Amino acid sequence: MKLEHDFFEKSTLEVARELIGKVIVRKIDRKIIKGRIVETEAYIGEEDKACHARFGKTKRNSVMYGPAGHAYIYLCYGLFNLLNIVTEEENKPAAVLIRRIDPLSALDKNLKSYGPGNLTKYLKIGRDLNGIDIVKSTEIYIEDDGVQAHNIIRAPRVGVSYAGDHAKRKWRFILEV
Repeated sequence: MKLEHDFFEKSTLEVARELIGKVIVRKIDRKIIKGRIVETEAYIGEEDKACHARFGKTKRNSVMYGPAGHAYIYLCYGLFNLLNIVTEEENKPAAVLIRRIDPLSALDKNLKSYGPGNLTKYLKIGRDLNGIDIVKSTEIYIEDDGVQAHNIIRAPRVGVSYAGDHAKRKWRFILEV
């Protein structure tokens, strides 16, 4: 079952935890690529020193200020597109980074998990999808296939050491296997 807007309109930490175990679906022409979300990371508001909104609204992060359920995709280190899903209410910039997936597509089931940069390559997600409503989209969306995620652990965020104590917040959710 495809996730609806109300799923993403909740608190960012709640969405980040509840996305664990859900399936991201990418359709390109007749090809369908899927991956189970096994790690997420929350970014919440202008006061969060690890969040792109920490300096206020810009052209780059303006999607974060929009409605929940939209994709916020940005280029990281000039190499990787990273996929985030906007959460909460409009004008409150918050999003969940999809950090890692387990491939589910028939030919790829034996591959290792993909991290945030490689999962967008695997799912063929580029910045052209930035701002897309993933609830209404037929190109990219998230579904609940009924699999229950157990053993979810919380950990500090990674790659944001510049944020000081904000980097230590346990806003990363990981499916423990």
